Amino acid sequence: MNDELRYLLARTAQGKHSRRAFLGRAGALGLTAAAANSLLATAVRAAGPQKGGNLVIGLVGGESTNSLDPALAASQVPYTYLRTSGDTLVNTTPAGDIEMRLAESIEASDDARIWRFAIRQGVEFHNGKSLTAEDVLRTMQRHSDEDSQSGALGIMRDIETMRTDGNVFEVTLRTPNADLPYLMTDYHLVIQPDGGFDNPADGIFTGPYKWVEDQPGVRHVLEKFENHWDSSLGHVNSVEILVINDATARNSALQSGQVALMNRVEPRTADFLARAPGVTIHSTPGRGHYVFIMHCDTAPFDNNDLRLALKYAIDREDMVDKILSGYGSVGNDMPINAAYPLFDETIPQREFDLDKARFHYEQSGHDGSPIVLRTSDVAFPGAVDAAQLFQQTAAQAGIPIEIRREPGDGYWSEVWNVQPFSASYWGGRPVQDQMYSTAYFSGADWNDTRFFNDRFDELLLAARAELDEVKRKAMYSEMGMIVRDEGGLICPMFNDFVDAQNETVEGWVTDPAGEMMAGFAAVKVWLNNA
Repeated sequence: MNDELRYLLARTAQGKHSRRAFLGRAGALGLTAAAANSLLATAVRAAGPQKGGNLVIGLVGGESTNSLDPALAASQVPYTYLRTSGDTLVNTTPAGDIEMRLAESIEASDDARIWRFAIRQGVEFHNGKSLTAEDVLRTMQRHSDEDSQSGALGIMRDIETMRTDGNVFEVTLRTPNADLPYLMTDYHLVIQPDGGFDNPADGIFTGPYKWVEDQPGVRHVLEKFENHWDSSLGHVNSVEILVINDATARNSALQSGQVALMNRVEPRTADFLARAPGVTIHSTPGRGHYVFIMHCDTAPFDNNDLRLALKYAIDREDMVDKILSGYGSVGNDMPINAAYPLFDETIPQREFDLDKARFHYEQSGHDGSPIVLRTSDVAFPGAVDAAQLFQQTAAQAGIPIEIRREPGDGYWSEVWNVQPFSASYWGGRPVQDQMYSTAYFSGADWNDTRFFNDRFDELLLAARAELDEVKRKAMYSEMGMIVRDEGGLICPMFNDFVDAQNETVEGWVTDPAGEMMAGFAAVKVWLNNA
């Protein structure tokens, strides 16, 4: 490497020279684009995060009904701004390990029934109040309240008692659960002063950024909280989240420089977008899945033959190819795939089978009236097209599906978990217990298929208490089969998380736990043009 290139490399890594200019000069000096990018990535990592600048992010998944109450968060924008402004007791690392956050350490009884979380000292809320174990207790109590409507209610119901002991928050479970720390990573469980009882939507948390402006469905602005306890996070001065639910508009915003990061790149346009100057696509396989959900307690979906008919009438391979353009894998009508610990790879794959679809449809005795499927562009990328593909293959089996396209604003409050048949998505959870407890346990508030099965509930509780992994895997396998064969979930595909950035962003780390670096992109990346 000659002196000129070495100098330009150092200046670019420090944010004092544009990436584009460096790559152009490197090319002129005979260096391939791959080699130049590799050199620059190494130099940037060595230089460390650059401080300053204003990060603007364009996201799908925001609505006028969004609230700063963590209990009510249900889509991508609240997920991201809670990760940006709040802290939970623990997180998971990209490798899937537990990372201490507001808890400094964790101790468990030998039977995994009693858990003690030592609460970090010296942590300050955005209003200046110091964090105490009592704040943690009150937060957990609020999310355990049946009237809270919390998305974490399903995982809180196994808690028998909670108390504080000095700076320790202690939980006693009804049944032992070796995965309890993973349940505490739920993004709804960001800690609030006095648990948020006074005003759950006041936006007072302990995270790297504090609230400046909140325009639900339009724009959210946060600024650096200088007293945040963890100096390794929060490199930019401010974070602005623009709600851009239209995919074409998000692409244009990234290419024009209006935003530096965006989520939910549509697979069908990902390769085209990747060719735009300065744009990088991040595709991350994980536990996320795009689904159609039926309420098992609502006619006509209270008939399992009809549910099976619809499951057999969907061509999963075709859908992965046409909707995901290869950015994903085939689903099996259960929310678990090989990304989860203790996954049973021997569970048979459900295949597209028109004969079985016709058989079960006839057995159901359905009257032949159109079966209404509600969908929207915000449900998942390509959801409307996916519904149309489903409609076409179901028609081949004599099953009439009527598609109703719903507006994006209000979809997550007025359609999902309300209407009996709709398109949806799940980002997945770190462990099977959390996924099943959140969405399939009979008492779960987010049981969006209205699935109530005594045997499933019995197995879920037994698996929590089972410390023998072989036995536990067998229990999870049976649970998966019950959901697959009796539940209201149609899961045609597991999606990759496809995000994009422009050339001003550094520090991206792949995280299979969710899109936008599992929601933490705003607190972990930095800008090279600050």
